[in-house]
Amino acid sequence: MIEQSIVGIIPARYASTRFPGKPLADIGGKTMIQRVYEQASKALTNVYVAIDDERILNTVKGFGGKAVMTDTAHQSGTDRCTEALMLIEAAEKRTYDVVINIQGDEPFVEPEMIETLAACFMSPMTEIATLIKPLQKADDLWDANKPKVIINPQYEAIYFSRSPIPYLRQQPKEVWHLKHNYYLHIGLYAYRSDILRQISTLKPSNLELAESLEQLRWLENNYKITVRLSKHDSIGIDSPEDLERVLQSGLLNK
Repeated sequence: MIEQSIVGIIPARYASTRFPGKPLADIGGKTMIQRVYEQASKALTNVYVAIDDERILNTVKGFGGKAVMTDTAHQSGTDRCTEALMLIEAAEKRTYDVVINIQGDEPFVEPEMIETLAACFMSPMTEIATLIKPLQKADDLWDANKPKVIINPQYEAIYFSRSPIPYLRQQPKEVWHLKHNYYLHIGLYAYRSDILRQISTLKPSNLELAESLEQLRWLENNYKITVRLSKHDSIGIDSPEDLERVLQSGLLNK
């Protein structure tokens, strides 16, 4: 358990085009949001759900969790985390140094992933941190729903893209994943609190709009994103079909 000045915030929206009411979906007798909360609580002492709907609030209270009601108009989880941090600090009459943004649709997030992100902030130079995983399957390289990232020797992100990066000019495309160390991005973020407040004031950038990747806004504005390797996969549930695949996969029995 991490006892530093860190708060985990789980943004959870009720409305979803592909999966309305997703946080309340039943996964083996527990709601999705309860499973995320319980996994996060294995790594962090202080965990809150940032919600926009009374139904989620009542569910979180029902299993003994903590939640704050946030504006329904937020365009991103980052913006929701910023408002939630303000509400949490006001309610607790204290401040937090670091915020970890835990995806509300990843009920199998491993506590070790959260702990890895938290450890990044032992360095005072860390502004934002996220996770990456070595790419192993050729199909993932060409999957636009699985962003790729290139990094520098200091393990800082240089660029994120839905396209394969880098381009291997001298190699057939079918063997690219065998000829270079490609990395997939895992969408789990942590921010120093003052940095979170700053990036929430930034306007969408050209690169962000082109790729539809919010983290490019931060890079374009000269914020540094520290990356760490994870051996765990990101298992997000974006649709009822995703949920059915997870239920059939046997993950609940692990």
